[in-house]
Amino acid sequence: MHKIVKIILIVLGVIGAILWFQLPSADVPATEAINNGSMNFMFIITYVLLGIAVAATVLFGLMNLITSKGGLKKAIFAIGGLLVVVVISYAMATGTDVDLDEMARKGIPTTEDTVKTIGMGLNVFFILTIVAVAAMLWSGLKKMISK
Repeated sequence: MHKIVKIILIVLGVIGAILWFQLPSADVPATEAINNGSMNFMFIITYVLLGIAVAATVLFGLMNLITSKGGLKKAIFAIGGLLVVVVISYAMATGTDVDLDEMARKGIPTTEDTVKTIGMGLNVFFILTIVAVAAMLWSGLKKMISK
């Protein structure tokens, strides 16, 4: 399997190098360069490789989650903790932080629900940042005390 993957990567690398030399020169107008076949094919190769990488990451992550002892339990606790943070953040968001009439005058149609959702996202970010910093400090203090 490893040899097959190496061969596929070498073939894709050679195809990419050939396509690289077929790209339009810098003096070609951008409107013509966009419609270049080799550039489109390079994008297709990129999307295919990205899709394979995402699928492999999700697949092997789920396999590791299911096969490792206690992994599924830890994942459920982590997802539950994240949901608790999201619920707390949504409850903390007011939705009245922005003058909706002023936003409408500027041509930005906004509702109170949209403002509340944005506030929730900011609150989630701040809470998770505080938790991450506290975890780093706790770990550092624990190492300093144990020495």
